[in-house]
Amino acid sequence: MKAVVYARVSSKEQEETGYSLSAQEKLLKEYAERNGFEIAKVFSVSESASGKHQRKVFDEMLSYARKNKIKVIICEKVDRLTRNFRDAVRINEWMNEDSKREIHLVKENCILSKDSKSHEKFIWNIKVSVAQFYTDNLSEGVKKGQMEKIAQGWLPSKPPLGYKTIGERGHKIHVIDENVAPLIRRMFELYATGNYSLRKLVEIMYKEGLRTRKGNKLVKSRMAALLSNPFYYGAIRWNGKIYQGKHQPLISKELFDRVQTILRQKATPKYRKHFPLFKGLIRCAECGGLITWETHKGYWYGHCNRYRNSPTLTR
Repeated sequence: MKAVVYARVSSKEQEETGYSLSAQEKLLKEYAERNGFEIAKVFSVSESASGKHQRKVFDEMLSYARKNKIKVIICEKVDRLTRNFRDAVRINEWMNEDSKREIHLVKENCILSKDSKSHEKFIWNIKVSVAQFYTDNLSEGVKKGQMEKIAQGWLPSKPPLGYKTIGERGHKIHVIDENVAPLIRRMFELYATGNYSLRKLVEIMYKEGLRTRKGNKLVKSRMAALLSNPFYYGAIRWNGKIYQGKHQPLISKELFDRVQTILRQKATPKYRKHFPLFKGLIRCAECGGLITWETHKGYWYGHCNRYRNSPTLTR
């Protein structure tokens, strides 16, 4: 019987115990071999990856199992398979679609299926709840730590271009990157003149040496985001609110405000509309409707849209 392996580890485990994805995969593959399962595919994800990527891998695993009619999913334990109720519901749905489908939780010595006993399903639900609690508690702790960092005047994430991070873990701060800071200042100063579009500024700054941290050319949207970041004048924007930072500003608040004014002006398209002299004044003799005016090759033409055989007026 074919099976898929789903492995997931957290970055904390990797750092503290050296327990890697490869080690977990080895454990699950050995289990599959002992029990006579042929592994069709291995799906691996680290909890240090973004939530979006984790959901993508989980979705791919279930879709692959359905598409290829695989009956067995092998995982280390409950909290490696899912840490939220939404994914647990999807696992339950997958199991209940076919009585031959099974979830093998290796370290917990448990096999779940549609026909599992009620107490086994009860234990499964309890463990899912515990895993959800762990996730919620971890998220709460992270948010608390972020707000504490902000209260101290420091950004709780990677700083924008022009700054770098120094210090030990738990005591990191952001200081000016002297190699990039002059380019950021020039970027603001050039745009504040009002003589450059974002597209033109991207080209100029690229020629002068401004790059992303990966060495790539900044795109127009990225340039706009940098020009809109209050971090450069000494403030921190977090969840839509502005806080005072302790880092050294790169530019003045006046220069930043001038740039924001130009950004808003250039983001608002301006239209010039021409009105024909007789608009709303002439009606069709047949139906009484107003004459519609349009230009063609430099001349204005009036016609009725309602009456099929109405003549066209020219001026």
